[in-house]
Amino acid sequence: MSRTQPASSSDDPRTVLGIRHSPVTGTIPPGACDCHVHIFGPFDRYPLAENRVFMPGLASTDDLLALHAALGVDRAVVVQASPQGTDNRCMTDALATLNAAGHASRGVAVLSPDITRDGLRALHAAGVRGARVNLQSFGQHDPTVARDALARTAEQVADLGWHVQIYTTLPVVTALAPALRDCPVPVVIDHFALASAVAGTGQPGFDALLEMVATGNVYVKLSAPYRLTVWQDGRPPIEARQIARALIDTRLDRMLWGTDWPHSGAWPGVARTRDRSEPLHPIDDGEQLSAFCAWVSETEKQAILVDNAARLYDF
Repeated sequence: MSRTQPASSSDDPRTVLGIRHSPVTGTIPPGACDCHVHIFGPFDRYPLAENRVFMPGLASTDDLLALHAALGVDRAVVVQASPQGTDNRCMTDALATLNAAGHASRGVAVLSPDITRDGLRALHAAGVRGARVNLQSFGQHDPTVARDALARTAEQVADLGWHVQIYTTLPVVTALAPALRDCPVPVVIDHFALASAVAGTGQPGFDALLEMVATGNVYVKLSAPYRLTVWQDGRPPIEARQIARALIDTRLDRMLWGTDWPHSGAWPGVARTRDRSEPLHPIDDGEQLSAFCAWVSETEKQAILVDNAARLYDF
């Protein structure tokens, strides 16, 4: 896989969207996959959903290629984000562009309840291998709503060999435990299930998460550790190592890694804006990947960055 540096948004090839990403400490194996990225815009071509909570900043496939060249990452999973609703065209067009550039990529869609079988087959042909249930971005924490959405989405995708990806909090994940274990398709939980890095492995519900992971039907993305505590200066919290190790030690083959680039999200004390792009968070993804490398052995790194992703996303 070529790691030729594409044009970035700065003369410095490590600077993407105005953020400089540190050199990664540790070797990155060939075929490494960033399992959680988003592509945003241009919005005149890919209009945002009317029910969006916020308006993200622009982030292109060229920007992503520049980031991954800087990190030494060969593969990507482009995830449909909440402002994009169920119009998956930006994501699927991004897959076509990335794959044509030699950057192997898969997608995770958000499905409308009335999508047709032909529509699902078209998404599969475009490279989609999962469907996302996004509760957290809309402030939805009702376990009954979560359970119904999980069941409906799993039924939609079961015959395609896809998984369901769910973005919610640890308390909701805990309440969903029986449904997650019995789900007819694999379930991927975003961002450590938003467990608190500071509270560690003794926090309520974390033992239930480990039990779900142990059964083998649940994957966890070791992604966006900065979301797990109040971050400072864009640095990932070192406290995330404790909960990451507990998850890895439970089922290495159910762990995934991702950046969560380009790092949209609420700013503490700042109201969200629907009609003006919010500033992206200045997260150093080289530092995030270096932190991950410090948590794992070389064998574990190969499994999480390459093997698990290749199996789940059908690379």
